Amino acid sequence: MHSTKYIFVTGGVTSSLGKGIISASLAKLLQARGYNVTIQKLDPYINIDPGTLNPYEHGECFVTDDGAETDLDLGHYERFLNAKTSQANNITTGRIYQAVIDKERRGDYLGETVQVIPHITDEIKYRIKLLANQGNFDFVITEIGGTVGDIESLPYIEAVRQMRWELGASCLVVHLTLVPYLAAAGELKTKPTQHSVKTLLEYGVQPDVLVCRTEHHLNEGIRNKIALFCNVEPTSVIESIDTKTIYEVPILMRDENLDTVVLKKMNMPIEKELDLNSWLEFLTKLKNPKHEVSIGLVGKYVELKDAYKSIVESFIHAGTVHECKVHLKLIHSESITEANVAEKLAGLSGVLVAPGFGERGIEGKITAIKYARESKTPFLGICLGMQCAVIEFARNVLGLADAHSTEMNSRTTNPVIDIMEAQKKISCKGGTMRLGAYPCKVIAGSKVSEIYKTELISERHRHRYEFNNKYLDSFQNAGFKAVGVNPTDNLIEMMELDNHPWFVGVQFHPEYKSTVKQPHPLFIGFIKAAMNFNK
Repeated sequence: MHSTKYIFVTGGVTSSLGKGIISASLAKLLQARGYNVTIQKLDPYINIDPGTLNPYEHGECFVTDDGAETDLDLGHYERFLNAKTSQANNITTGRIYQAVIDKERRGDYLGETVQVIPHITDEIKYRIKLLANQGNFDFVITEIGGTVGDIESLPYIEAVRQMRWELGASCLVVHLTLVPYLAAAGELKTKPTQHSVKTLLEYGVQPDVLVCRTEHHLNEGIRNKIALFCNVEPTSVIESIDTKTIYEVPILMRDENLDTVVLKKMNMPIEKELDLNSWLEFLTKLKNPKHEVSIGLVGKYVELKDAYKSIVESFIHAGTVHECKVHLKLIHSESITEANVAEKLAGLSGVLVAPGFGERGIEGKITAIKYARESKTPFLGICLGMQCAVIEFARNVLGLADAHSTEMNSRTTNPVIDIMEAQKKISCKGGTMRLGAYPCKVIAGSKVSEIYKTELISERHRHRYEFNNKYLDSFQNAGFKAVGVNPTDNLIEMMELDNHPWFVGVQFHPEYKSTVKQPHPLFIGFIKAAMNFNK
């Protein structure tokens, strides 16, 4: 009988140390040794999912094929492993409590007093094991959000303690912590790590492996000190030094023997040699580009590092295909006006208008698109970016002066973008958009058909509004053509402008499907167009 091994990744001292990247890197190494691995994120907030969270609160919301709105770390998991995640890969406290309360209301507990232990912790353990049962995985790596000591994380840590007791060597805990460097003292300090592990021990969990985030290399003395005070072997103290790119982390973890330490502790065979050839080839191209382009990313959250995370990573993936370094210029859409647009977009070889919601910054996006259209600068509009391109074309080419989306102006007499019919009666916001993967038929002879090289594709969505097909003939006749259509409901998925080097708008989110191994075709095509624009 197949027996899944469970690895838990916890964090201490501070947030944003990179638990997601360490989890993905360990998974990559195990995968490279021939194991079937998946990664799960347990988030301690009470929201059911991050779908209703403002990007200022939580960064990007990542969407899976099955329509789950999830934590952005799932994007890292997919990009590193080239494997799809699902609803089961991201669990929040809100979902846990909702499930337990639903069971209590149905009478499933037969009148018991419902408590954190055992009912909440049992539900957490059930969700962890459910993922293992869905894919016949050798390893399930579960990243626990937040830091040890947070009151929100306590039920998850308790569930880990219980699983370790129940499953023994089939469970392992990797604890990510910080070893800060104090410039005034000129030395690394281990006390934050000691206190972090002490807190974990108070909850009954002894970490097996410590991954120490640091700006300076750990010498043997530091490793031995950490090992002594934290009850681990010196070989289980793993250095995670800062890098220029997250894609170097698997190689650093390989050099630190993280995968072999884990496999030995879990009594798993180390038979197959690490196969990281394609990853190393990717890194070589990433570090040694032969070309460079500058592309403007126009959005209203550009001051947030993680708001457009998948888009930024997609440019990195696709850039290596052309051995090209993509310099992204982040431009706040609220800052763009007719008077300064030429200055704001000067020197760029391409313009991407980002997805989003709401009216703020819309006119700046529309102005940027007009500039890209008229100056023949390669353009890619994603979701709201495509909708803005439709509005701009309707106003400035078709002469529909008040053309708009009913999301922004419910009284427009020319609603070229309108709410989807299925969305009109929905009042509950959470999880009710058009979400997940849908098919799209690519029109032969278009630029995008040359990029995709297939007639039927599948892409992920997250929207409520769509192109209004009542205006389709007017757009087609004027040269802004539908080149991708949903075969079931005739929803316009892609539009492309005639007599322009590269002007494409897509209703879906191509960035959600780009990985290191399989960069997305649209980003590959867009970068190629930008490179040609330079010539």
